Amino acid sequence: MAISTPKSAYLKGVTGAVPFLLVVIPFGMLFGVVGTEAGLNLAQVMGFTTLVIAGAAQFTAIQLMVDEAPAIVVIVSALAVNLRMAMYAAALAPYLGPAPLWQRAMIAYLNVDQTYALSHQKFEDRPEMSVPARVAFFVGCATPILPIWILATYVGAVLGAAIPPEYALDFAVPITFIALVAPGLRTVAHVAAALTSIILALALGWIPHNLWILVAALGGMMVGAEIERRATP
Repeated sequence: MAISTPKSAYLKGVTGAVPFLLVVIPFGMLFGVVGTEAGLNLAQVMGFTTLVIAGAAQFTAIQLMVDEAPAIVVIVSALAVNLRMAMYAAALAPYLGPAPLWQRAMIAYLNVDQTYALSHQKFEDRPEMSVPARVAFFVGCATPILPIWILATYVGAVLGAAIPPEYALDFAVPITFIALVAPGLRTVAHVAAALTSIILALALGWIPHNLWILVAALGGMMVGAEIERRATP
């Protein structure tokens, strides 16, 4: 399907995002189960997943709450895990920055791992896309993902312990990030950044409150940026 109009771009975004539902559904259900087991009621679980929409940060916050960590530690740790969203926003800014303020506010709310990965790759591959088409594609990516994420969380929260343990819903977490990262490893700089992040994450796992994630991410970006700088004539 050619991306010549906002409508065609939107439909392309929808179809591109559908495969991610295979991991979004169990990921969302897992958070619903974990949230209720941690003592949150249904309204709290649904408010959490609807307002935050960031699985990794949500799981981090829940775990720290179960461990009775201070509120400031819960907030700072969740923000640290979610700082990748700021990196995503910076990467999307050259493509979506000219959009009207209300559209940028909507994009900020819809900016999750899947919508970012699909959109950034498409914008790089199709630099001729107009700003309205880019916005439409981004919203199209979010259309199947976010409602299903919220619905899956509700199902997990309601069913809770009724979901058999052999379903192993936690498999969705690593698979999601592998599916997001792997297609983007297209240059030496990308691969070096990924390997640096892996090494730092493994070496610095002792840092409390998941702050090693931020260090590993920054280290990977620095290495990748330096390799790209040296490769540029």
